[in-house]
Amino acid sequence: MIKHVVAFDVSMGKSTMVIYNRHRQCEFEGEILHNRPSFEQLHATLQQLKTKDEQAPEIVFEATGVYSKGLEKFLQDHQYTYCCLNPIQANEETKTMRRQKTDKADAHGLARTHFRNERAHTYVEEDYYGQMRAWSRYYNELDTEINHLHNRMHAILQLSFPELETVFSTRSALFLNIVQLYPHPDEVLDHSRTIIRNRLKQNTKKNLSLQRAEAKGQCLMEAARLSYPAISRNDIRCEQVRDYARRIRDLKEKKEQLIKQMVTLSEEKVEYQVLMSYPGIGETTAVRIIGELGDIRRFKTHKQVNAYVGIDLRVYQSGKHQMKDIINRRGNRHLRKILFFMVKTMITLRRKTKNHLVEYYDKLKTQPQGKPHKVACVACMNKFLKLAFHLITHGKTYDYEIATNYS
Repeated sequence: MIKHVVAFDVSMGKSTMVIYNRHRQCEFEGEILHNRPSFEQLHATLQQLKTKDEQAPEIVFEATGVYSKGLEKFLQDHQYTYCCLNPIQANEETKTMRRQKTDKADAHGLARTHFRNERAHTYVEEDYYGQMRAWSRYYNELDTEINHLHNRMHAILQLSFPELETVFSTRSALFLNIVQLYPHPDEVLDHSRTIIRNRLKQNTKKNLSLQRAEAKGQCLMEAARLSYPAISRNDIRCEQVRDYARRIRDLKEKKEQLIKQMVTLSEEKVEYQVLMSYPGIGETTAVRIIGELGDIRRFKTHKQVNAYVGIDLRVYQSGKHQMKDIINRRGNRHLRKILFFMVKTMITLRRKTKNHLVEYYDKLKTQPQGKPHKVACVACMNKFLKLAFHLITHGKTYDYEIATNYS
């Protein structure tokens, strides 16, 4: 039986706090700051309630991004169990006919509804998963920044040397080196084929043979002869595009370093070994799935995993009106993207590996009414999560024969 409920409405740097007794009456209403003295006072208050009731009070609050992390850290450090609610869940459970949206009203609403709702305590993950999530989000930010820089670089190259993007792969390290060396065709035409070949070889970190450097140099010179730039070689934008190429190169190197750190941290973990045993999953995909998914053991069923990812179906029916079933997309969009491209990679490697997910994809596509590509990929994501949940929770690696029979 619940004897006391302590509820918080968290905002930046502070929280509104209320304490309700078992008779559902408010005993305290006040505000605490998210600093050491206030948290020490809160600890003393919680200990008094624990001594008085001979049981720890129920603690509940709504997740508010980075603002609620300080409160969570305090509760974890002092080993308090708590309920950190998803904002959507909190809104649904505290909804009333006449809703007044204030910090105090929200805190009281959380406390009152806690008596009638059976809320599970929040699963506290190991610090490893928090670090992996932070690294994964950092990786994603670098990726976003690289895309922005590529767009800016493209805009300037259309003025200075547009042929570069048609002759060379814009995502390659060689392309970035060429942009730094020759952002304008006049700079190419100033040098001989031998000088260009040697400069390309010297400035490319990956092993570039003289023969390949010679061929690339020849392509570069032909592109320079054809080009008719809209700006001169002395235009500031030529230096600007050089800077963009340097920054993209540095950010790519940072991404590689992050993956190495994540792999080093994960090598002994069961989930890493399970994911790496899948055909078509490499180090980058494995560690990023772990970073975004967290500890999969906190879920009771694979359907809960689907809901977390956001690929569970949204069904709407009213009278004779029935909407087409579509995925919710309320979950982790970063993880959805990683899993989608994982499935696409597996499909491209169909000739090199035996993979039950690819066979399932082919089955969906070749039915009398074949599924569209994206629908089939999402179905494969669902199948992957179901098997991954089973393998990780049971500590087993991927086996094609077992996976084929498991559904």
